[in-house]
Amino acid sequence: MTATASSAALEDLIVYSDEVRDALQTGKPLVALESTIITHGMPFPKNVETARQVEDDIRAEGAVPATIALMDGKIMIGLSDADLDRLARAKDVMKCSRADLTFALATGRYGATTVAATMMAAHAAGLKVFATGGIGGVHKGAERSFDISADLDELGRTPVCVVSAGAKALLDIPKTLEVLETRGVPVIAFGTDELPAFWSRESGLAAPYSLNTAAEIGALLKMRENFADHGGVLIANPVPEADEIPRGEMTGFIDAAIAQAEKDGIRGKEVTPYVLGAILDLTGGRSLDTNIALVRNNARLAARISAALG
Repeated sequence: MTATASSAALEDLIVYSDEVRDALQTGKPLVALESTIITHGMPFPKNVETARQVEDDIRAEGAVPATIALMDGKIMIGLSDADLDRLARAKDVMKCSRADLTFALATGRYGATTVAATMMAAHAAGLKVFATGGIGGVHKGAERSFDISADLDELGRTPVCVVSAGAKALLDIPKTLEVLETRGVPVIAFGTDELPAFWSRESGLAAPYSLNTAAEIGALLKMRENFADHGGVLIANPVPEADEIPRGEMTGFIDAAIAQAEKDGIRGKEVTPYVLGAILDLTGGRSLDTNIALVRNNARLAARISAALG
């Protein structure tokens, strides 16, 4: 198959919502959003309420949200209210990273996109900025399990700006930073010299780089576009202080949850949702409130970065 034919086939797989199609035609800033938070992050109807709130946060900043999911053999770039509700209620939705995306499309399975798959789809659709909660990374004990998220390789290859609250704090963050450096991914802390740690504003690790405005980040992204083979940029945006669970408190919850996962023999892509669920119970629901707050905070910053790109 020629490159032209392949490109045409990919275009046939992409379905834009009316709002996203209008934004592409009129040059409005766009922000991609993943869908695993809807299907694997929280129960119905909290998942739908949160997804709509995050989309509204982006609109309030003057940008257009594009929640990405796989439905009926198509890549949905932006979901209508009906599509969002259908996805939120669906059973046995695949959690799709790079390895799973084409399988879900080929079989017609519903698929919720992780960071890696969302980056793939966003880039294919021409979107440059993506807001999420936290990226995947190197799991603790990866020297034995080799459990390393595909998000890191995707950041190394796909030119999308990912706005997060850092890597999920249940991971080995120092090793995650090392892999990102090897992949040539700039890690930029927003408004701080310390790398945030998802639920907590502090990780104890110095950020590789720091920028203070969306305009500065936009200038960096434009500079990287001069190099055809560049990958992504990771923005680490601290959760608002009023919403954080401090690092000293959070460490105990994480250690207990990971120990329980090991005891129960949880492996592979099931580790993260299991540990997140255990942390939710251990914190009495506080971790979910913090998660929602940081996703909303990231969405607002992503909207401003997208606007700065013009």
